[in-house]
Amino acid sequence: MGTFGSVGRAVVRTVTAFLLLAVTAMAGPTATAEGGNHPPRSADPAAIREWNAIATDTITTSLGARPSGQAAIWHGFVSAAVYNAVVGIEGRYAPYKWHTHGPSTASPEAAAVTAAHRVLLTYFPASRAPLDAAYAGSLAKIPEGRAKRQGVAFGERAADHLIELREGDGRFAPVQFTASPAPGVWRPTPPAHLPFIDTWLGRLRPLLLTSPAQFRPGGPPALSSARYAKDVNEVKTTGAKSGSSRTARQTETALFFGGNLVVQFQEAFRDYTARHHLGIADTARLFVAGNASATDAVIAAWDAKLHYGFWRPITAIHLADTDGNPATEADPQWQPLLVTPPHPDYISGHTAVAGAVTQTLTGILGTTHLDLNVSSEITGTTRHYAYAGQFNKDMINARVWAGIHSRTADTAGCRAGNRIGAWTLTHYFQPLRSPRLHATPPIQPTCPHGSAS
Repeated sequence: MGTFGSVGRAVVRTVTAFLLLAVTAMAGPTATAEGGNHPPRSADPAAIREWNAIATDTITTSLGARPSGQAAIWHGFVSAAVYNAVVGIEGRYAPYKWHTHGPSTASPEAAAVTAAHRVLLTYFPASRAPLDAAYAGSLAKIPEGRAKRQGVAFGERAADHLIELREGDGRFAPVQFTASPAPGVWRPTPPAHLPFIDTWLGRLRPLLLTSPAQFRPGGPPALSSARYAKDVNEVKTTGAKSGSSRTARQTETALFFGGNLVVQFQEAFRDYTARHHLGIADTARLFVAGNASATDAVIAAWDAKLHYGFWRPITAIHLADTDGNPATEADPQWQPLLVTPPHPDYISGHTAVAGAVTQTLTGILGTTHLDLNVSSEITGTTRHYAYAGQFNKDMINARVWAGIHSRTADTAGCRAGNRIGAWTLTHYFQPLRSPRLHATPPIQPTCPHGSAS
């Protein structure tokens, strides 16, 4: 009887151990002691998309129809804080200029919405009422408990860290454009003759680059050159408000990209991450990589604008009799399709942002096949861009056909943006377990080499 009891207890212990192993295996890695590196449930990335839309509304309302790249700066700040809040809990990707990790049991959604709310409230205090209301609504969707409390606390830390990083970065510094009017030198343009807007952007400390001038391209073509004459005459012919040689499709393309490109990208990011069912860490990474590279593309573009101070096509055409180039002819009555923004031609901010964002996205996705749906508030239409090169080709052409940029300024902007995009992924936002953390992504440049089409 005693022997039988010992054997019976041994069998029971064996069966019990087997059942525990089976239950553990069925529960998956989140139930193991693998490190608590994962939350107990799959976090919902919709929280990031929701607060990106809130950020877009907040920034757009504050800035209004400002013909500047300033919107990219604020989106870069918000996205960086949200990214750190998420990956600090989820892991997977290297945090942005931070070495702090949150509790593995914290809610990434609570951390993300808290980080976004805190950053926006810091920089846009006049929007407190709608931001607080939106924040309360977002938190109400998250179950009460320790995970939520931990997420809120860590999101606050992530936001505070970003805000501290950006102290003394040169925002709103009184930077002056002092070049005297002369052939080839920028001056205020019709119809409003506004001064150079947001000059401080060209001296702002970048998010990713070592300096605003890190990827500054060589200068624009000499006024006496054939390249310069070709640029001026192309804009004069295809970018005129009336009497242009543009086709209807080319005019629609110029108008399509005539608004705020940063806002267009936010909508495209939200659509892409939703359609492709990206998880919360991958969603945060796509937003921060795209927006941080756009931030530095704006800074680099404004650096070149300040440094070279090259005149806009409208001025070049009106004053062609002063450029010393026999291949150009003045037309004081010429007007562009779109109103010329109040800052120099070289380099184009739109194409620099487009070049940076498309290069960054191709690096993340590992392919030039972007699958982006891009909408335009101006035309009320949506375009599908399957490939990065296709997007940049349209962008470069659009600014020429709008009559506001030379082709050289557009192509130089795109190429500078490409270099910024490549830098972004070789130095930031890399997978934590990547065997080659600083390897250059095997992606071809996304800027076209051809001319107008």
